[in-house]
Amino acid sequence: MLSESMKPGHFLRRILAVFAVVSFTGLISASELTLYTQRHYEFDEKLHQLFSERTGISIVVVKAASDELMARLQSEADRTPADLFLTADGGGLDRAKKAGLLQPLPDPAIANAVPATLKDADHQWVALTMRARVLYYSPDRVKAGELSSYEALADPQWRGRLAVRSSSNAYNQSLMAALVEANGAEDAKAWAAAVRGNMVRPPQGGDRDQIRVVAAGLADVAIANTYYLGLLATSEDAQDREAAAKVKIHFPNQDGRGTHVNISGAGIVKASKKAGDAAKFLAFLLSNEVQEMIAENTFEYPVTTTAKRSELQKSWGDFKADAMPFSVLGERNAEAVRLFDESGWE
Repeated sequence: MLSESMKPGHFLRRILAVFAVVSFTGLISASELTLYTQRHYEFDEKLHQLFSERTGISIVVVKAASDELMARLQSEADRTPADLFLTADGGGLDRAKKAGLLQPLPDPAIANAVPATLKDADHQWVALTMRARVLYYSPDRVKAGELSSYEALADPQWRGRLAVRSSSNAYNQSLMAALVEANGAEDAKAWAAAVRGNMVRPPQGGDRDQIRVVAAGLADVAIANTYYLGLLATSEDAQDREAAAKVKIHFPNQDGRGTHVNISGAGIVKASKKAGDAAKFLAFLLSNEVQEMIAENTFEYPVTTTAKRSELQKSWGDFKADAMPFSVLGERNAEAVRLFDESGWE
C-alpha cells in the first residue's frame, strides 16, 4: 500500500505547492510554453493566465484542427516551437503517439492522477477533461422509455425525427469507430445509412444546433455532447437558455457496453526541450481546483477521481461509460470515415 506522501493526489499537490512558493519568491526565470491545441474554449485563456501568474511561465497558443496540427509537427520536426499537443479527441492523441510526435511524461504522478482508461498505456498522453456523446430528446414528444441505444436509432420509428451533425466531425467519427469495434464494419455501415435516412434534414451546424432543432420542435432526438447543454443553459442568450430547458438527456447503451465518451487530452511534444515546464502545466490542469473550475465553466466532466462535478452536471444523472480504449478510436478512424462515405452520411 502506498504511504500518504506517495499517493498520486499528494504528488500533484506537492508539485503545485512548489510552483506557488517559487513563483512567490520570484525565483522562476522568465519562460514560455507553446501549445498546439485543437481546443477552442474562452475559459482556457483564463486558465493559461492563472498558470502564468502562479509560475511565471507564459503560454503561447497555436489553434487549429488536430490533423492540421499533426501535419505541422511532422513538417517542423525538431525545429518545432511546440511543447504540448492538445486535442479534443482521444483518437487524435493515439494517432499523434503512433506518428512518433510525443514523448513519455517525465513525472508518473501526472498519468497516475487519472484512471487507467483515461491515459496512454505508455504514459505518452493523459486525459484532461471528459464528455459523453448522448441523446437529447423532447419530453413532450418522446418518452424516456422509447430510447435505449445508439443502435436503436436505426429503427424506422425515428424516420424524420433525428438531428445529427456532419460525419466530418471528429466526435461523430469517434462514435462511428466505437460502433465498428463493437458491432463490425457491415453493421456499422448499415446503422449509419439508416440513421442518415431517419434525419429530418441533411447534416448541418454544430452540436448546439442539433439541440436547438429539438427544442424548436423540428426534430425529436439529437446526438450531441453533454457539455453543450451546460453552455446553452448558462448562455447570455435567452433563447439558448430556453432551448436548454426544453430538452432532456438520455445516456445510451446503459444495459450494455455503456455510453460512448471522449476526452480532451494532451501529450508533450517529442522535440520539446521544456518537458519539465510542460509537466508543471499538466499537473496544474489536473489539480482538483482547476478540474472543478473546468466542470463549472466548460461543463466537461473532471477526469480525476477526487474532483467534484458541477451541480448542473449532477442534475444530468450518473451513467456507465464505455471503457473502450481510446487507441481503438484512432485505429478505426480511417475505416469510420470510409464507412460514413459509403453510407451516404455527408
